[in-house]
Formats: sequence, structure tokens, C-alpha cells
Amino acid sequence: MKTWTPTPGQVDRKWLIIDAENKILGRVAAETARILRGKHKPQFAPHMDVGDFVIVVNASKIRLTGRKLEQKTYYRYSGYPGGLKATTAAKLLKARPERLFRLAVRGMLPKNRLGRTQLTKLKIYAGDTHPHAAQKPERYDF
Repeated sequence: MKTWTPTPGQVDRKWLIIDAENKILGRVAAETARILRGKHKPQFAPHMDVGDFVIVVNASKIRLTGRKLEQKTYYRYSGYPGGLKATTAAKLLKARPERLFRLAVRGMLPKNRLGRTQLTKLKIYAGDTHPHAAQKPERYDF
């Protein structure tokens, strides 16, 4: 008996909406990463992109537990000497909540071409509106 593996034509992709209002960042990011990878599907294959598209709304209303808002630090480096920039989670949540959520999900995906491809299926919006009504997305509650 041969092991069955899906082909790109056999992958059925859906659009799902996750409302992040008053939810904890890590828990929502973990569930989002699971959907992007396709681990919720019976035809999951670790070497292929079989996941669904995810729309996250209300990213600006997400919560962090403990003292992470003041203590968690995000770094970015320009590549030049002295080009290391640091910012706290509170500043990032206020200025760019989409980036905060994307960084959390990116850390939970594979660190290769496959992970970068899966991350392109993630659409994040700070408010409760999104321009993807034509895709007829379904609400996803967990």
C-alpha cells in the first residue's frame, strides 16, 4: 500500500475570520498558525502548503498577560553599525498592532520557504472591517 500525499490541485482552501478582540495574543497566534499550516485538515502534509487563508480582525484589541506589555522587547536591525532598534510590546501594539500579531504567528511557522509562503495567507486588520467580503469568509470560533 502506498502512502497518499496531496497534490496542489487537491488542496481545498477556505477563508476564515478570527476575531481577536479581548483574546490572548499567544493563544490566538497558535490557533492561527495551526490553520495556516493546515494541521486541522485530514490531508495535512508537513512538506506542503495545505492550509487555509486567515483574516484576523480587531488586532488592536488583543491582550497580553502578565507584564509583557512593558517587559517584552522586539528588536529590528538595519544591518549597519549602531542600527539596532528596540521597542516594547505596548508601543508596538499602539503603533502597529498588525506587526505585533504577525511576529507572533511568524515565530510559530517553519523557518524556511514553506513558512514564508504560509505567512502570505495571513491578512491582519486593526479594526473590525476587511476588504475580503468577495471571498465569502466563514467565522472561526475556538
